[in-house]
Amino acid sequence: MPAAKKKTTTANASPERRRELLNIAAEVFAAHGYNATTVRRIADEAGMLAGSLYYHFDSKESMLDEILSSFLTELWDGYDAVLAAGLGPRETIEALVTESFREIDRHRAAVAIYQKESRHLAAQPRFGYLSDSQQKFEKAWLGTLERGVADGVFRADLDIRLTYRFVRDTVWVAASWYRPGGQHSPEEIARQYLSMVLDGIAARV
Repeated sequence: MPAAKKKTTTANASPERRRELLNIAAEVFAAHGYNATTVRRIADEAGMLAGSLYYHFDSKESMLDEILSSFLTELWDGYDAVLAAGLGPRETIEALVTESFREIDRHRAAVAIYQKESRHLAAQPRFGYLSDSQQKFEKAWLGTLERGVADGVFRADLDIRLTYRFVRDTVWVAASWYRPGGQHSPEEIARQYLSMVLDGIAARV
């Protein structure tokens, strides 16, 4: 899990303005990629001078760090609550998928950045928590699937790792098309996904 980080701010920096700037930066990083994004581009999107952005953040790396660590902290708050609830394997999968879609709703741009950038960022000491989070994520999902097979809730011939990858990719790729405030709520989308994953798409007879 990401450790608490010392943030570079001034005494008069507005928390609301800071969050607004992080949201803008997240959208720019998601659309253009971290390496291609400059502080000037973020400042232009925010309607301010590039130098003024340093009033709130010391670098674009600090902005990215805060975007990703905040997203993962919130994600794991939800996941840890699910895993501690003592649910059965199927109910745990259902709750994890639902929580995932809620996080996509809250942090769509951060999810998109994580998908595109985490592999190479994780090699940097500052972003080492990305690898830690990925290992914890994999352990939670694989453990739940294994428990489901052992309990007879899921098929005995299930390829656990392949199933994990399928569900993971099917859920998180939604960040590429999902837009908050759309026709369906995160919970409604989760229900549809779970129906297809757990029950298939063939007509019931």
